[in-house]
Amino acid sequence: MSRIVVFGAAGRAGSRVVAEAAARGHQVTAVARNPDRLTGLPDGVRPAAGDATDRESVAQLAEGADALVLTVGGPDPDLYTDAVATTSAAVRALGPAGPRILHMGGGASLLDDQGVPFFDAPGFPEAFKAQAAAQIRALDAYRALDDSVTWTYLSPPPVHFAPGERTGHYRTALDRPVVGDDGQARLSYEDFAVALVDEIENPRHLNQRFTAGY
Repeated sequence: MSRIVVFGAAGRAGSRVVAEAAARGHQVTAVARNPDRLTGLPDGVRPAAGDATDRESVAQLAEGADALVLTVGGPDPDLYTDAVATTSAAVRALGPAGPRILHMGGGASLLDDQGVPFFDAPGFPEAFKAQAAAQIRALDAYRALDDSVTWTYLSPPPVHFAPGERTGHYRTALDRPVVGDDGQARLSYEDFAVALVDEIENPRHLNQRFTAGY
């Protein structure tokens, strides 16, 4: 059993990570800036008020944890890099006993068939550019960390990623999307949560980015 702290636990992805981890018997703390949004939590899950960009908040929640899961989002594009800086500082301060960070990233930094990041490919939607660029900066920030912090950045597919069915099945890759027979990369939020909790239980991508799809 791992002690898992999920920031952004009231969101679509975070709530599914909480449910998946709790169903497997892990000790889960569900964190939201407004804990009133943490409704319908599974039995045994502890709700907590917290902010992944607040030093004191993260330091308190990180102590004794095995994994910090960041499924945060919001209108401020600096949120992601601020969360990287805050959580990595908390982990570093705890030394060897510090938890691992698992970050729900973006898919825009994945590479297309020509080896070009989707962000730089023609036709990338203007409306998503600020958030996508922010998630790319977060990945760069992780890659610049020293070995005192252990992290994993999990990218969903760049387009077809939505709530759906939990199948428990998926495939993984590093920097290119996992595509099906139709040439499209797809994954449900439910199976994203499966992949993330699997990674906590059986680490295979330490200090790496990976992606999952069907």
